[in-house]
Amino acid sequence: MFLRTLWHLIILVIIVASMNHPEPHCDDGITWRAIPPHRGVALAKHQARSWALVLDSRSIPCCIEADGSDWQLLVPEHQLESAIRELRLYEQANHNWPPPLPVARHLFENILPTVSILILLATFHNLTLLGLSVPGHGIIDLYDLGAAGAARIRGGNWWQCVTALTLHSGPVHLISNLAIGGTFIILLCRELGSGLAWSLLLASGTCGNLINAWVQAPDHRSVGASTAVFGAVGILCAISMVRYRHHLQRRWFIPVAAGLALLTILGTEGKQTDLGAHLFGFCSGVLLGVATEQLTGKFGRPGSGVNFVLATTSAIVVIGAWWAAIAHGVR
Repeated sequence: MFLRTLWHLIILVIIVASMNHPEPHCDDGITWRAIPPHRGVALAKHQARSWALVLDSRSIPCCIEADGSDWQLLVPEHQLESAIRELRLYEQANHNWPPPLPVARHLFENILPTVSILILLATFHNLTLLGLSVPGHGIIDLYDLGAAGAARIRGGNWWQCVTALTLHSGPVHLISNLAIGGTFIILLCRELGSGLAWSLLLASGTCGNLINAWVQAPDHRSVGASTAVFGAVGILCAISMVRYRHHLQRRWFIPVAAGLALLTILGTEGKQTDLGAHLFGFCSGVLLGVATEQLTGKFGRPGSGVNFVLATTSAIVVIGAWWAAIAHGVR
């Protein structure tokens, strides 16, 4: 609740500051001359503001005034030539800036396979309620074996970082992850391909649980796919940040700020909410997303063959983690 309130206050301050930003006006007693429009094209307001910032950075006084439906930028008469020279240099240096938007990538048609995996996750939840019968050991508690226990992970039970992603504390927990998280997972799978997307989800969720285990108290336990869900949010934010970095310019942090806002709104409510797992899953997703976008931008997205290998590897990791959990539990 504190994080949500803080974020809302930050947004409010930004809005108020932008509303109260004064337009520069010409002072009396000075002879002002209008900057000739670039290439004979009348100035728009945003261009006049941009030119005003350039001149301000060069300590040249200026002001903006409306000229009918157009705008004009005025400077003191004795500094007119200097202002024109600075603006000419600025326009030459930024002639091809910003670069054109990246070509839109086609989306993979894999909604059905993605939804099928989400349904499989829901089915597995029902199986965990029944328990698993092991000859000679009776029925074992999968929830106890697979939950991410901080002390046990530190002691070497690495598999719980993976198995905890497939467990949920109840139907409400499961449905919320499938309904909200499923949207981000589908978007990520369509953007990158199922194999790459699921391998990144698994990696971000596993890293999030591992880091969380080392910063929490030894008796801390957590379960749920939400760590991987916020990993998906982080990956999507990082992809947007890297892909459109030239157009974001100094506002490169906006996609990540939007992801943190989602983390605040969706990931901090509820008595059993594990904020640490959500936060570290998100941060892991951001790092993986930056690396992924850099590599896919350079070499292209993986084809169907590589996606199949990645999907198979992810499935093997999950099955292997549960195999290790069960084997360790029946010793």
